[in-house]
Order: sequence, then C-alpha cells, then structure tokens
Amino acid sequence: MKVHSNPFWCVFDLPKIKDELNQLQNKSEDPDLWSDHDQAQRIMKSLADLRDEVQGWESLESEIQNATELAEFEDPALLEDLEKIVSKIENELAQRELSVLLSGRYDKGNAILTINSGAGGVDSQDWAMMLERMYLRWGDHHGYEVEILDRNEGDEAGIKTVTMSISGRYAYGYLRAEKGVHRLVRLSPFDAAHRRHTSFAQVQVLPEISDDDSIVINPDDLRIDVYRSSGAGGQNVQKNSTAIRLLHIPTGIIVTCQNERSQMQNRENAMKVLRSRLYEIAQEEKEKELADLRGEFKKTEWGSQIRSYVLHPYQMVKDHRTEYEVGNTQSVLDGDLDGFIEAFLRSPYSREGSILN
Repeated sequence: MKVHSNPFWCVFDLPKIKDELNQLQNKSEDPDLWSDHDQAQRIMKSLADLRDEVQGWESLESEIQNATELAEFEDPALLEDLEKIVSKIENELAQRELSVLLSGRYDKGNAILTINSGAGGVDSQDWAMMLERMYLRWGDHHGYEVEILDRNEGDEAGIKTVTMSISGRYAYGYLRAEKGVHRLVRLSPFDAAHRRHTSFAQVQVLPEISDDDSIVINPDDLRIDVYRSSGAGGQNVQKNSTAIRLLHIPTGIIVTCQNERSQMQNRENAMKVLRSRLYEIAQEEKEKELADLRGEFKKTEWGSQIRSYVLHPYQMVKDHRTEYEVGNTQSVLDGDLDGFIEAFLRSPYSREGSILN
C-alpha cells in the first residue's frame, strides 16, 4: 500500500494547509489580537478547525504507514489485524473524500434547519414531528450540538413548525442535502378507518451567517415584539415576557424565537435566523438573474418532493434526485441519513442546487 497511490491524496494539499495553519498560529500570538473580539474569535475558530484537519490527516498517514510495515512481515498470523487496519483506513479515506466535496463557502459551518408541516392537518403535523426527531437523532449520532430555537406545536398532535440550530464542523455542508419537500405514505394513526394517508413537510436549510458577512440589517427596518413563551404547562410556562418576534418590514419576513429563558438570547437567535434568511433571498436573486439567461431557474417549492418515505403497503425510503433508496425505513427515521447525504453530495444536484455556496 502506497500513501500517494490514491489520487485523492493529491487533492488535499497538506503542505498548503500546514502553511495556513502556521500563519493563523502567528496571528493568534499577536498581543493586540483581542482588541477586536469578533475577529479574534474567528481566527481562533479557524485555527482550531485547521489544527483538527491537519491532525486527522497526519493520523491517517501514520495508519497507512503502519499497515504498510505490517504487510511487509508477510505473516499469516497478522492478516486479521491487517485487514482491520485496512478497513479502517478505507472508511476514513471515504469520509475524507466526501469532505473534499464540501468546498462551498459555508459548507464547513453551522446550519439552521426549519421544518414546516404541509396541508393535511394532524397527519402532516405528526409527520413534521417525526422529521424533527429524525434530525435530532442524526445530529446526536454525529456529535453535533442541536438547539431548538422555536417550536410551534400542533392543535391535536405533532408540530406546525420547528427551527433548530445545528452546530458542528460541516453541519451545513451535509444538511443542505435535506432541503426540500419530504413525503410520507402510511396508514394514518389518526384515521378511525385506518386508511392510507399521504403527508408532506418542507425542510429548509440555511447556513448560519456571522456578523462579518455582507448582510447589514438596519434597526429601523425591524419591528420587535416581546411576549411570553408558550409551553406545556407547569414549570415550562414563562412568567416573564422573553419570547421574541421580529418583523423585517422591507421583506415581510417574520422570525420568532422562544426557547431560551433570556430575552437577550432569544433576540440574538432570532437575528441569527433573520440574517440567514436575508442572505438566502439575496443569493436566490443573484442565481435567478444568471439562470434567467439560461432559462433554467427552479426554486424549491411545495410542488415536488425530494424524498418519499413509504411505510405502507411496503417499506422504502427513496430520494427522487439521486434514486438512492433503502428498505429499512425505521433506521432512516432513527437518523441514519448518511447514505442519502453522500449520494446527494456525489450527484450533479449538489452543485446545481447549492445557491449558497
């Protein structure tokens, strides 16, 4: 096994990354670094990310070298150990290869994910809550920090909408594969006749936009309302007005946030969501101007689903963009989305549909 025989290794310029790491390290040692707190935080975050990346590649390189040396012994007794090491290396290389596909401007950053129930009443609201659970499980599997920013419960069951922040390396890069309409086919637990129902929910995924980006929000363009957070009752009901509703007057965008007990924290989270939505609008307008010239602009709307989850009369989850499908629906609903995400990232849809990259 040769370290540089894999063409993928050449794609990742380790010396260049190490040079960037050294430059950031020098900046972090500047005694005046923290005079600009926001800039200092960005430098330290970039430094930590690059350090983790370099350490990961160096560890992989060491594993390959160990496997090469082990193979040179040509000892049958060591074959099982060698196979385990090689399998581990192959899995790690596959993940590293996938990360190279995540080269967009915001792919390495955090994501803001919103689920809206579609028409269909309680069935669609229950489906939205099933999707909420699926993404919470997915985030937990990958060690991401997931925070519910706003949640509007259904009248009888389920949820009407939920917005969550998912923080961690490549969170947005992976989750942008989930943007679109998700369709569920099942025997309805809310139908007395137990008939088959089709439900829809829309998933919106945005990158978390930091203050240093081009989106500037004029305070005069905002109407801010403060109200009491709703809850399930008892200790969950807020006695003080901490929930925030923002109206961006020029666009009509409304953002609510009521998860935190602090009004200030709710306001910060609401501004975070608003900034990301304004950025999405700006990018879609740019994309539309270019695509109109080509006659091919298409915005994700309710009209077409990206994925179907069929629980009756058979079991299957199928992505209609990539044709990737699995028969274990429960595994998918428990957060096993990696196969779908990888298929999307390797497909032309990943490049064509990523207007925020």
